[in-house]
Amino acid sequence: MSLEQFRIDDKVALITGGNRGIGFAIANLFAEAGAKLMLTSRSRTPQLDELLASNPERCAWVEADLTDPAAPDAIVKATTDKFGRLDILVNNAGVAANGDFHEFDDDQLAYIMDTNLIAPFRVARSAIKPMLDQGGGTIVNIGSISADVANDPQKQVAYNSSKAAVHQMTKVMAFEYGGRNIRVNALAPGYVVSDMTAGGIANAEWNKIWTENTPMGRFAQPEEMATCALFLASPASSYVTGSILTADGGYTTH
Repeated sequence: MSLEQFRIDDKVALITGGNRGIGFAIANLFAEAGAKLMLTSRSRTPQLDELLASNPERCAWVEADLTDPAAPDAIVKATTDKFGRLDILVNNAGVAANGDFHEFDDDQLAYIMDTNLIAPFRVARSAIKPMLDQGGGTIVNIGSISADVANDPQKQVAYNSSKAAVHQMTKVMAFEYGGRNIRVNALAPGYVVSDMTAGGIANAEWNKIWTENTPMGRFAQPEEMATCALFLASPASSYVTGSILTADGGYTTH
């Protein structure tokens, strides 16, 4: 195997939540690795605008609220209309909310599940259809170590439950489509510097607990998650499917 196995030249990748954080880091690295990109998000950021402007023929964006049941079909159609195919899906968009279990209301629960579980399910369901037609593809679902642990001292039972479901969805999808040349894996990040974790990182008590419980003693950068996603999306992982790749600095070792 050569380093060329990590290239995804001219592969078409659809990345949800591609405007910031892990999603943008993945988009930026995939562009460097040769992919054509369709990015979705509810809004645009200056860094996203810069990426789109620097690669107008190979990078596109479509506004999408993935809790809208019509959005998954629409973004997949936008991708195939623009680039003619769909090779890679990165289900990255997600949200989190904190709160005691006994006080977590139905609206919060629905919002978390609609965004973190139902939307990725629908997007993958839509994306698999052109992948089947063209003879294969790769799906990377962004899960979390929160699927396996409680985020002491953070209380976010709905988020953790949604990510556990994403991990199981990944395994079942891999089982169902492995014989049809579609690989499905998940990436489970630990604590990554991002908008989602900014409040916790700024909290001295939480920061201390999280870093002390991470053997490597630090938070990850989004770019460190992007390299993992590239491995899962590229031919370098050609015999990997149904796996949950944990990238957490050792947090879940204890």
